Amino acid sequence: MASSSLGRRLAACLLNVSEAHRKDLVETVAKAALYDTEGIRREGTAVLNIFNDQDYNRSVITIVASIDSIREAVLSACEKAFGLIDMRAHIGVHPCMGAVDLIPIYPLGEEVGVEDCAKEAQAVAQGLTEQVQGTSAFLFGWADVPLERGLAQRRKEMGWFKKIPDLQAIRPDVGPQPQKRFGLTGVGASPYVMNCNVTINTQDITMGRRIATAIRESTPGGLPGVQVLALPHEGAVEIACNVESVKGAPPSNMTAGEPWPSFSISGQPYCHVPASLITTRVAELAGRQGVGMKGTALVGFTPHECRNLAELALTQGIAEFWKDQRRIRM
Repeated sequence: MASSSLGRRLAACLLNVSEAHRKDLVETVAKAALYDTEGIRREGTAVLNIFNDQDYNRSVITIVASIDSIREAVLSACEKAFGLIDMRAHIGVHPCMGAVDLIPIYPLGEEVGVEDCAKEAQAVAQGLTEQVQGTSAFLFGWADVPLERGLAQRRKEMGWFKKIPDLQAIRPDVGPQPQKRFGLTGVGASPYVMNCNVTINTQDITMGRRIATAIRESTPGGLPGVQVLALPHEGAVEIACNVESVKGAPPSNMTAGEPWPSFSISGQPYCHVPASLITTRVAELAGRQGVGMKGTALVGFTPHECRNLAELALTQGIAEFWKDQRRIRM
């Protein structure tokens, strides 16, 4: 992610909300990031993408802005989401805890530092619980000072992976005891995290879980930065991967094939596993069981794509970029 000729200090938020069945509702949330309550557009802010997943009943909204103005856009979108989504009526196969389930803030270039992102994430968590009474949040990544615990660890501590999380047992970092209507929101900052979902042509969830375990970062021989779940999806099994950017150079035993994309933050080099390597690994493991592939989907963009499209959208003043992105990217 090279320096910007525009002089913008860009950041992204991949806002995860627990609704996908009502696409108009999700678009209303996205537009709240772009326009104030009087319908006046926020300059220098764009929504690049809206990804809806019906089975998961979950949507990811990619908001980009300068690091100095992303807080206002994100808080406005979250306030709208909390007013429209009631977790007491939520049904979906993907784990979730909050109407706004996740607010990660990522730097999009060397100009934005770790401290900038941590400060904005902490301010978002505080602002959220002040603007929407009854909401609560936990912090992760750079925002979780001084421990800087990762998202997977914090989710485990909060009970996010349980079928029915026990809200009364949770001690949030910011705000009151979680309420059933709003649930609990994860707010944090880190190097960019991609979402790469690989679908295998089986309904055998046990097989899917074995494959997920094999490629998970914590497994010997697993893929660096990959956090993964196996979930039933559209009559098959989806290996749903969070692909975290990792510090340093790619491991020498994994550099065959497509090069690993790399960038730097605050002078530190980072890289991330290419989606093609995840797909190849899953295909090999499934193939040994006689199971084929159905496809691979990136939820949003790679870090480089996000940076380049953010500059394009903001330079051309295209706030609702998600409506035009297919035409523009061709």
